[in-house]
Amino acid sequence: MDEKDVELLSIVEEQGRLSEDQLAKMIALPADEVTKRLRRLEKDNVILGYSALVDWSKTEKAEPVTAAIDVKVTPTRGRGFDEVAERIYRYHEVKALYLMSGTYDLSVVIEGESMSEIARFVSEKLSTLESVISTTTHFQLKRYKHDGFIFVDEDDQDPRMVVSP
Repeated sequence: MDEKDVELLSIVEEQGRLSEDQLAKMIALPADEVTKRLRRLEKDNVILGYSALVDWSKTEKAEPVTAAIDVKVTPTRGRGFDEVAERIYRYHEVKALYLMSGTYDLSVVIEGESMSEIARFVSEKLSTLESVISTTTHFQLKRYKHDGFIFVDEDDQDPRMVVSP
């Protein structure tokens, strides 16, 4: 991996919808070279996928309920946290999973259609895993910023005048 690969990755991570021709101009390489590099990075699992960030509150579809779950686990001999993490990330509800420092070992981000669906996931799937000692669930109430994108419209700002002594 060279400097051009890193530059290409940075641009794609920030602006995944750019065409290969646009990317080629931005990093000063021929378009066919950019195509080769992207395919290699995808094959090597450096680029894992491309996605869109959607503000579901502006659509007719009901917003999914998102929760962050702090999980305390007992690591397994020889595999540490990896074994239990692998069991957890295989559930389709799990959108993200991180090993953390601090009081809890894992942070699990899940989505569901309702709070009760998430509660069922925690009580029936997550808490029943042998390595799981405890969980703490935090429901996302409002999204202000995610992946660098601000979700609050300027029109939604508080119109009240600031009064100070």
